[in-house]
Amino acid sequence: MSVELAEIVAGLPLAASLAMATGITAFRQGRRRSSLNEAIHELRRPLQALALSLPAESRGAEAMGSALQMAAAAVDRLDREINGVAARVAAERVAVRPIAEFAIERWRGRAAAEGRSLQLRWSAGEAELRGDEAELGQAVDNLISNAFEHGAGEIAVDVRRAGDFVRVEVCDEGRAKGVLRRPRRRVRDRGARRRHGHGLRIVRRAAARHGGSFRLRRSAHGSGARLLLPLAGGPR
Repeated sequence: MSVELAEIVAGLPLAASLAMATGITAFRQGRRRSSLNEAIHELRRPLQALALSLPAESRGAEAMGSALQMAAAAVDRLDREINGVAARVAAERVAVRPIAEFAIERWRGRAAAEGRSLQLRWSAGEAELRGDEAELGQAVDNLISNAFEHGAGEIAVDVRRAGDFVRVEVCDEGRAKGVLRRPRRRVRDRGARRRHGHGLRIVRRAAARHGGSFRLRRSAHGSGARLLLPLAGGPR
């Protein structure tokens, strides 16, 4: 006859029960951490293989390479979260234009499939930032993704100088006709709600970690998500 662990623990003195329960929890957490680390290992290998299999020279290959770089950075973050390693922002100089251009290239397929225009408006010269290229790329990527998910019509990525800052703003033409605001979910739907909104949290975190700010405005007539970041050498 099988005996449940809970029954064993219940039959022991309080101190022994607590010790056993703690040990069981630690064992399960250790096993889960080991499984997650194995999954991370298995994710890294195909990402490396894909990166090595890209053509040497092409605009599409560069955009795909930047997507793989972001995926690898996400795996690294997962690794740090699981294993309790503190995150640090890279202090490299990063050109802004390739970040914006590669993001546009990655989303051209979806724009074409939905019959929507996606364009870059550039007036930031040779602007450079200081920080983590992959994290900044993730931020711009999530702004464009948000415009596809919640907006309608043309999407424009507008990048310009603003004093000692560079402003990246992703604009769309507002909500599609007939699409209403999502109703407020009841308490029992909180689990589903937690599965949404991650993209803008990533943007806000990237802005804060790079000494910048983020603002979002939405309306029926036009929406804009604005990321403001200090130029390399500017104030932090």
